[in-house]
Amino acid sequence: MIQVYPDPEELSRAAAAFFVDSARRAARAQGRFSVALSGGSTPRRCYELLAAVPLSEQVPWENVHVFWGDERCVPATDSRSNLLMARQGLLNHVPVPGSAIHPMACAGDPEAAAVAYERILRDHFGAAPPRFDLVLLGLGTDGHTASLFPGGDALDETKRWVVPAQLPGQDFRRLTLTLPLLNQAHQVLFLVAGADKAEILARIFGPSTAAKPLPARCIAPAGGAVLWLVDQAAFDGLKDREQR
Repeated sequence: MIQVYPDPEELSRAAAAFFVDSARRAARAQGRFSVALSGGSTPRRCYELLAAVPLSEQVPWENVHVFWGDERCVPATDSRSNLLMARQGLLNHVPVPGSAIHPMACAGDPEAAAVAYERILRDHFGAAPPRFDLVLLGLGTDGHTASLFPGGDALDETKRWVVPAQLPGQDFRRLTLTLPLLNQAHQVLFLVAGADKAEILARIFGPSTAAKPLPARCIAPAGGAVLWLVDQAAFDGLKDREQR
C-alpha cells in the first residue's frame, strides 16, 4: 500500500503518528514494543517529532526496545553513524531505558559484530518467532534498503539474521539485518522522499524483468504488512510511468 503526502514534513508527521500507534498497540497486547530504526536522512524528522511534545508523551517508552536495521561500521561519534543520528534526534530526549537500546557495535570486526548482534536478537525474542512489531526502512536510488545492496551477498542470505555488508567504493563496512528476519516483521514502514527517488520507486512498483529483484522489492513479510509513505516528488515518477 502507498500513501502519498505533499512534502517530507507531512510524510514525517504521518510516520511519527504511525510509530506512536504501533507502540501503544504492541505495549497493550504484549507488554513491549520492538522496533528496528532506519538510518539515512529521511527518518531524521520523524525522530525529532517523536522526541517533542505532544508525541513524546504518547509513547510508552518504558516498554520500547530499540534495534537497528543496519549500521555503518564507524565510531559511534562519527557523523555517518545511524546510532548517533538516532540519539541526537530521538533517544537522548525520551525515557527509553538504556538496557532497551540495542545498537549495532561494529567499528571493530564486522563478522564478530554480526554474530554478537544476532545473539542479542535471539536473547530478546527467545522461543517466540523473531517478529519486530515495526521496522522502519528507507530506499536508496539504487533500490537498496537497510544495507541490502543489489548484487550483494547479504541479499542472498537465507539463514542468518545479521551479516556484514559493503558497498563497493566505500572505505567502511556495514552490518545489516537480512531478509529472513526482516520478512518476519509485523509491520514494515518505508519512508521515501525526494525527486531523486522517483525513478527507482517506479521500477520497484513496475514489472520486473531482472534476474534478481531489487532489494526493496524483496521486503514481503510473511503474515505482516508493508506500507510505503511517499512524498509527492517521489510519487510523480510512479504516476508518470503508469500514465504512459
